[in-house]
Amino acid sequence: MLKVLKNLKKSLGAVIIIVILLCVQATTDLALPDYTSKIVNEGIQSGGIEKALPEVISKTDMDSMLIFTDKDNEILDNYTLVGETRNKHEEKIIKKYFGDDNNIEKDSIYVLKDIEEEKEEELIGIILDPLMELTAVTNEETAKQIKEQMLQNIPEEQKAYIQNMSLIELIKQMPEEQKNQILSEFTKQIDGMSDSIKEQAAISSVKQIYVNMGIDTDRIQNNYIFNTGLQMLGIALVTMICAVTIMLLSSRVAAKLGKTLREKVFKKVTKFSNAELNEFSTASLITRSTNDVQQIQQLITLLFRVVVYAPIIGIGGFVKVLTSTDSSMAWIIGIAIVAILFIVGTLFIVAMPRFKKLQDLIDKLNEVSREILTGLSVIRAFNKEKKEEARFDKANKNLMKTNVFVNNAMSMMMPLLMLIMNSIMILIVWVGGHKVDEGIMQVGDMMAFIQYTMQIVMAFLMISMISIMLPRAAVSARRINEVIDAEPSIKDKEETKKFDPSKKGLVEFKNVSFRYPDADTEILEDINFTAEPGKTTAIIGSTGSGKSTVVNLIPRFYDVTGGELCIDGVNVKDVSQKDLRDIIGFVPQKGVLFSGTIESNIKYSDENMSDEKMIEAAEIAQATEFINEKENKYKDPIAQGGGNVSGGQKQRLSIARAIAKDPEIFVFDDSFSALDFKTDSALREALATRTKNKTVIIVAQRISTILNADKIIVLEEGKMVGMGTHEELMKDNETYRQIALSQLSEEELGEKGGK
Repeated sequence: MLKVLKNLKKSLGAVIIIVILLCVQATTDLALPDYTSKIVNEGIQSGGIEKALPEVISKTDMDSMLIFTDKDNEILDNYTLVGETRNKHEEKIIKKYFGDDNNIEKDSIYVLKDIEEEKEEELIGIILDPLMELTAVTNEETAKQIKEQMLQNIPEEQKAYIQNMSLIELIKQMPEEQKNQILSEFTKQIDGMSDSIKEQAAISSVKQIYVNMGIDTDRIQNNYIFNTGLQMLGIALVTMICAVTIMLLSSRVAAKLGKTLREKVFKKVTKFSNAELNEFSTASLITRSTNDVQQIQQLITLLFRVVVYAPIIGIGGFVKVLTSTDSSMAWIIGIAIVAILFIVGTLFIVAMPRFKKLQDLIDKLNEVSREILTGLSVIRAFNKEKKEEARFDKANKNLMKTNVFVNNAMSMMMPLLMLIMNSIMILIVWVGGHKVDEGIMQVGDMMAFIQYTMQIVMAFLMISMISIMLPRAAVSARRINEVIDAEPSIKDKEETKKFDPSKKGLVEFKNVSFRYPDADTEILEDINFTAEPGKTTAIIGSTGSGKSTVVNLIPRFYDVTGGELCIDGVNVKDVSQKDLRDIIGFVPQKGVLFSGTIESNIKYSDENMSDEKMIEAAEIAQATEFINEKENKYKDPIAQGGGNVSGGQKQRLSIARAIAKDPEIFVFDDSFSALDFKTDSALREALATRTKNKTVIIVAQRISTILNADKIIVLEEGKMVGMGTHEELMKDNETYRQIALSQLSEEELGEKGGK
């Protein structure tokens, strides 16, 4: 897999941008739960008041609050009693809370000074308890209970006087010892609260102070919720932009990687010799270039979000849980992660073997489909449609069963994981609800914990999803690498030679032998002959005697395994394959045409070839007869594989293509088999005129095709058993004589030989 990912170097810039955007998106996603907590805790419960520190406080409330602390100077040093003249900071604070109607009496309000954040936190620690104690004693119900306790030990004549006084006034007039005794009760209650609940209560005290001054606390709350909501919308917008951009770039990077892999596979396949092409079936190479590359593309599209995004979200969410919320519920996240890993691990063990098998089954289906479609006419001729349908159905069902199994496993995973997520959410609400009820957690903190937990769980879900996709993509990557890493058995040397101009067109087989890779026996043994320019050399023999193998060695479709094959006086292994094939016009046994037009097929060797040269080649190949009957002549379309022309027409166009190339050496591998005798004779006669100074090598089954050859090579079971002209071989070679007499009578052979 890593070898495949190395191809991402071409998209390095896009990958870096994706990583940066993923970090930004993860940061914004992790910020949102904090804002949710703020809206609930501060915006709704605290009325939009963010800190347990009044920015403005009346002189009356300040004096009352100072009763409950011995740090009067430390508090008053941070506040300014507003007089007739005000500085900019004081004006700003007064306008914030009282609006434009700020006709405030002189020396009636304290304003918090513009102090640093550290000092502000220190001041909150000092003022927290006094604020709460002030709120407690100003609460009607609390004040009534305390006064009733005090009245129990007071004479009747003083009760009426005390009942008309506020609790604050009473505490001010109390002796120090009695006052400390009452205040100690409040201190015990406050010390028993958690920090978050204590801060919440202090903020409620600040709100009451603002209400006492006639400040519109509803406006403060609405402004806070509106501003926080706008910030959340801004963060969500950034998240959306990042997510969309990441998906676009990921898709682009994946598509580019797919293009690169397909190019590499295709370029490597074009360098393969027949040995490698036989090792990788055509169906398998097509699957590797399409389906396997597609699997990797799909993985890459999601890979960045998992490799970069999921760890950031998972780790970041866990840190936030430990620092920003009540960490006592962190064990719930542990349960969720263990449950997810158990389910994914089980499915991974069950489905992994099937993932490996899936791609091989796709290969098999492609192979069967291609074979059936190619041989459709034969299947129909033998009425074997049912048999081939059954063969296709078997391959199709095997693939279907494996796909169904894998898809069932995948479809089970999501409901199970969703069950875990919902169960975890219920567990958080259950445990968190009790904590809220006990006063040790705020509702907003519980909501934030739920969001962080879901983010952590989703991060593991994403990793789980990619862990399921990864095995299949890894199988595909291995199959692609097998092609890319395959070394062609036929390749050029680092230093190549040039052909000898004095031996132009000379083809020499010197003790040549050949065996196929991994074969036990030699296919060809001790082949010795020379094909000279201006002469026609024919090769004949029974089926399987090695005729096609001999001519396949000339353009180096295979390399000789023994002896030496020289062209133009140079061993073919010492020249570049391009230079070698440039001087050869090869017509294969089975005519191969490409989708396009008649013109594009004849001009295949040179797109800029003149029309005159093209027409001349068609005339020599006896192809003009049927070309001129076409509606668009040379512009008439050719279907894929030449499916819309007959076998004889296909052969003639293949021969015309080789003639148009005008090479030094012509190699015809049984290329006249589909032609009638008349066309065959006319074609050879026209070809003889065109190839006066060329080397012509013909493989043939029909004696009539090679009667007039300058040299005939007779093969039997991979060995040369005769060489000479037709007349010489008829006299001296029994193998050739039997082949000849099996096709023509002695009289016909004599007549044709004479001609």
